[in-house]
Amino acid sequence: MSTDAAASLPPLADLLDRLVVVRLPLAARFRGIDVREAALLSGPEGWTEFSPFLEYDDAEAAPWLAAAIDFGWMPQPEALRDSIPVNATVPAVRPSAVAGILARFDGCRTAKVKVAELGQVLAEDVARVRAVREAMGVEGRIRIDANGGWNVDEAEHAIHALAEFDLEYVEQPCASVEELAELRARVKYMGIPIAADESVRKASDPLAVARAGAADLLVIKAQPLGGTHRALEIVAAAGLPAVVSSALDSSVGLSMGLSLAAALPELDYDCGLGTAALLTADVISPALAPIDGRLPVGRVTPVTALLAEHAASDERLEWWRARIGRCHALLADPRERSEIEVGRRAGRVG
Repeated sequence: MSTDAAASLPPLADLLDRLVVVRLPLAARFRGIDVREAALLSGPEGWTEFSPFLEYDDAEAAPWLAAAIDFGWMPQPEALRDSIPVNATVPAVRPSAVAGILARFDGCRTAKVKVAELGQVLAEDVARVRAVREAMGVEGRIRIDANGGWNVDEAEHAIHALAEFDLEYVEQPCASVEELAELRARVKYMGIPIAADESVRKASDPLAVARAGAADLLVIKAQPLGGTHRALEIVAAAGLPAVVSSALDSSVGLSMGLSLAAALPELDYDCGLGTAALLTADVISPALAPIDGRLPVGRVTPVTALLAEHAASDERLEWWRARIGRCHALLADPRERSEIEVGRRAGRVG
């Protein structure tokens, strides 16, 4: 956050007065969790979300608070479209569970399939992707997401094993920019694009992956990148196609991602914003789940009764209040922000 932005930072007391924390159960275990916690704030521009994952430290969580403030306190960029096509998301489930997961994503023509799950093997990935292909038919689009779980040799081997399923792209197959660049050179002849996610949102320099020629497209998330305005700047500077995705947000957080997707000059891929379909409860009714494979653009307002029904305990509320206080202090002090960036470049955080 710049010095000017820090000067316009809402007072901490104002944020805390507007805070509600909810716990939303998932239909299937995803990213190692069964319940998603999120802090929601009613800003002057509308409701917004702060929901970095619980294991993230304050340095990594601070841009998520900047994003919440950007969406709740600042007018959003002009929307160039009124609805967004979205993909289904298939966790690292058994093949027998695939059809049930896909059924939650009405009309979606694209599926993102999680692979390289810790404790699983490539044969399980192949079986899962095969089940998705069988369920979606030849016209369905399949992309896989390894979350940086492979080294270069493992990734090359996996892409060869999964190529028969006509992959749209492979998301973050390896962890580092250098590995992505090497892998992209190895598999370029196969015509399967490489997408970068963590190499953008967890990097001190989100443009490094583009400069290195390490990816064909970017997966961007509004919260980790500090909000819609900063994310748009990153996409413009990178000069690569972008897919807008979510971080298992509530419908409030998804509306932030939809605002970002709606403002992109070009949108060539279905976006990963349909993940409310993975929740069994939400804060609006109906939740922002896909209808005919699309989601409407626009702000949402939580239902008071649902906020109460899914409210976190007093202990969890205090945990989030303290976390917001620490992240607010980081955003308010440019010197602290500089130290965060230095730490990230040294590999200490993020």
